[in-house]
Amino acid sequence: MSTDNPVLTVTDLEVHYGARRRRRQALNGVSLEVGRGEVVGLIGETGSGKSTFARAVLGLVPFSRGQVLIDGEDVTGHSQRKWRELRRRGVIQYVFQDPLRSLDPDATIEDSLVEPLLIRGDSRADAVARIRPLLSRVHLDDELLPRLPGELSGGQRQRVAVARALVTEPALIILDEPVSALDSANRVGVLEILKELRSAEVSLVFISHDLGSVAGVADRIAVMYQGQLVENGPARDVITAPQHVYTRLLIGSAPTLRSAAANRSERAALRALLHA
Repeated sequence: MSTDNPVLTVTDLEVHYGARRRRRQALNGVSLEVGRGEVVGLIGETGSGKSTFARAVLGLVPFSRGQVLIDGEDVTGHSQRKWRELRRRGVIQYVFQDPLRSLDPDATIEDSLVEPLLIRGDSRADAVARIRPLLSRVHLDDELLPRLPGELSGGQRQRVAVARALVTEPALIILDEPVSALDSANRVGVLEILKELRSAEVSLVFISHDLGSVAGVADRIAVMYQGQLVENGPARDVITAPQHVYTRLLIGSAPTLRSAAANRSERAALRALLHA
């Protein structure tokens, strides 16, 4: 992992939604760096701004202020044409919460996996040769290639989505709640794959409302609350010595991260502080 030449640099990002009279600020001065090969867990409750942050970084949501650099390229003023070129190069990839929304239900797994490479300009033969080793990286057999997404389990579909994100060898992958729609067994399987990717030359932003899911995967944890980044540090430090009251509340709500001695009155006191 290297932070000397970060793969993602976001500075003072602001996003507003709605018309002038009902204008609402979704992101307020958010700054975040992601180093090469680093896994950053972006944590917060629903409505905290996590997905808005991801969509702004991907050029899907306009921002009113701030700067975004991806792999050293300033994309702040990119036109839609330049964004399409960036996406076609596969520098940055996105994994949705529900793979059924990102995988064509009428396309075979093979077709879904080779599509990003064909768009980039690779030949079909080269593309097919590239995808087979990727399946083993996400713990899938190549016998699944001729199947349709509907013939796979939810966990298998999400592994295909991860493989599809990896196929262009991106500098950065943003995963938006990648395990929240899975049952416990499949959730563990996908988290194990993300752990294994920590040693690869790819940076991950793992977005989740569940601190417990991120804790064993992330090198660093960034916590969002009401559109602001309220805490950011090494995962171990954030979990063992949280500085912000909202982070303490998140830890208190994660059964695997709290001790039995932390009781209901403590959680009630934290909520009272948050809304004081």
